Amino acid sequence: QVQLAESGGGLVQAGGSLRLSCAASGSIFSIDAVGWYRQAPGKQRELVAAIRGSTNYADSVKGRFTISRDNAKNTVYLQMNSLKPEDTAVYYCNVQVLTTTFIRNNYWGQGTQVTVSS
Repeated sequence: QVQLAESGGGLVQAGGSLRLSCAASGSIFSIDAVGWYRQAPGKQRELVAAIRGSTNYADSVKGRFTISRDNAKNTVYLQMNSLKPEDTAVYYCNVQVLTTTFIRNNYWGQGTQVTVSS
């Protein structure tokens, strides 16, 4: 089994910054891809940023958000700068893991609330 623990969400004023973390633990042989998604009230979950070989960002966050990963710690980060009220959402990390039994699975974090006040 693989567990994901997210942290770093909170309330911030517009223009501020937050850093989200997502630590994976358990039966991990390797992590193939990582990503951050978000879901605002009444909206569908959307991709924010991902590392799948190359790095990709949603147009709405390009130049403001940075995704990174620490392979030694099995942790993925999302640095969010110049936050806007429209960034308010629950943020979820997603990892594609090759387990120690060589099964490839997709896992989601529990979600962390990010609220940006104007």
